[in-house]
Amino acid sequence: NADDVEAVVFAIQLAIEYRQHFHTDVFIDLLGYRRYGHNEADEPRFTQPRLYKIIEKHPDPREIYTRKLEQQGDLDRSLAEEMEKEFQQMLQERLQEVKAKKVKSKIESFKRDWEGFREPRPEDFEPQNQPDTRISEDELLQLADTIFTIPEDVKVFRKIRTLFQQRRKKIVEQRTADWAIGEWLAYARLLKKGIPVRLSGQDSKRGTFAHRHAVLLNEETEEEYIPLNHIQPDQAPFQVFNSPLSEYGVLGFEFGYAWATPRALTIWEAQFGDFANGAQIIIDQFLCCSYHKWKKVNGLVLYLPHGYEGQGPEHSSARIERFLTLSAQGNWQVVYPSTPANFHHVLMRQMHFPFRIPLIIFTPKSLLRHPRCISTVEDFTQHSFQPVLDDPHVVNPRDVQAIMFCTGKIYYELEERRQQLGRDDVAIVRLEQLYPLPADWIMQVIREYPNAKKYLWVQEEPANMGAWPFLRRKFTLARLDVVARKESPSPATGFHRVHVQEQEEILQQA
Repeated sequence: NADDVEAVVFAIQLAIEYRQHFHTDVFIDLLGYRRYGHNEADEPRFTQPRLYKIIEKHPDPREIYTRKLEQQGDLDRSLAEEMEKEFQQMLQERLQEVKAKKVKSKIESFKRDWEGFREPRPEDFEPQNQPDTRISEDELLQLADTIFTIPEDVKVFRKIRTLFQQRRKKIVEQRTADWAIGEWLAYARLLKKGIPVRLSGQDSKRGTFAHRHAVLLNEETEEEYIPLNHIQPDQAPFQVFNSPLSEYGVLGFEFGYAWATPRALTIWEAQFGDFANGAQIIIDQFLCCSYHKWKKVNGLVLYLPHGYEGQGPEHSSARIERFLTLSAQGNWQVVYPSTPANFHHVLMRQMHFPFRIPLIIFTPKSLLRHPRCISTVEDFTQHSFQPVLDDPHVVNPRDVQAIMFCTGKIYYELEERRQQLGRDDVAIVRLEQLYPLPADWIMQVIREYPNAKKYLWVQEEPANMGAWPFLRRKFTLARLDVVARKESPSPATGFHRVHVQEQEEILQQA
């Protein structure tokens, strides 16, 4: 009974002692009531008149306890009133004290953990200020040899051993990398430098699309073996967790975890980017705006699989438009990398920055195994993250009459169609970073094509979704027209035949 003050205190003390001794949870069933409505200004008698007639006459717990002590002869009424007066006065003094102080911008309450970091600045994303995330060829190949070699005494499924042998051969001998290789190498570099990596999500150990295989199982004992924890003795730990299907709860936890560990790479991965719907409250109320609400910065990374491949309206779109609508005042980064190396470098850049802001990454699905979605060793050793990727197939820039800007998977379909048509008058340019919009890089590319007269933005999403609504407001470097699916209340069709037809129409129109 919440009116019985001593009983409440006893129950809490008993519960704490029980928990500390037996190390289990305790549930306290506390029966009370709400004296006011939703708040002090609310009037609960609009909806519960009979109940609140009773509550109005019912003394509060302090008054009940005061009367009890008076009856027992343990307290004088005047002393009780004086104690209440002193308490109210103390609260008022503290309020005035707080009002008199100037609010200081604190980067974080975990002060020791955040020493050495500063607040982000607009110029941090200008070309000359980009962190150098290149790696030497010797270190790259040595890391690849280590993480893709499974010890013989680790009895894994034969297909897994073959897969790792193929990965090692691909990067060490063939000098190319697919998406999984680029991702693993980024983690390995960070771990070797003493930077912990934490990844959680639905099927994150294996990867939703069976591309990652971060945790290997002994096929006889089912004991776990994590190759990324066997790089060198003094490395940082790699942790990966398969989370329950509660995006709201898990993203909220990882948001808090990233707050407490700014020197670690903390990642939340959606099974499909569409499932970020379930975490929208955390994204809207905390992730996008914690700095502007409370001066609290956060370096959480989101992996959101995105791409139109005929899987229907619930498995196609991570809602790029939502994240770009929430983008303002440098609150976070929104990227859609199209190559393994650029994905690798944006992860490295995140941890090289002398500040922390969230990083939203739209990750691929079909590109995980696309034969053209590969990077060379030189892409890791000679480049850092490139917010804009110019067309590598243009022979003579002066022949280009039109520039197509795009992002993500659609690039590979546009490039394949251009090769089929033998067109050399079109340049296809990828915006790998959508926010902050890399205007300087874009302008450099536009200058490369002095005879271009037409500028297009090509996207898979409906015209009222994707990056187009954002670019229509922010892209002022040239007059940009759009090629996209027609406006729709749904992100994608539920019929595969219609999807194929719509995708073909985009390619033909572009």
